[in-house]
Amino acid sequence: MSIIYILIPIAVLLTAIGIYLFFWAVKTEQFDDLEKQGLSILFEESEQNNQNENANSEEITIKSKATQNDHDKQR
Repeated sequence: MSIIYILIPIAVLLTAIGIYLFFWAVKTEQFDDLEKQGLSILFEESEQNNQNENANSEEITIKSKATQNDHDKQR
């Protein structure tokens, strides 16, 4: 029974800390726009991939044109 005298103040203290942290998070806008950060990773990666694919396709086009020019010169 004497353990309750220890557990109740600990429970009240942990509850007060949890409530304080919740209001701090709301005040500092931690819960605003939860999906933006998760989606920004996807969009940033896809944009980089598109740029890399465009650069690769340009390199292939340049190489194929150079190869065609070499073949034309040999004829």
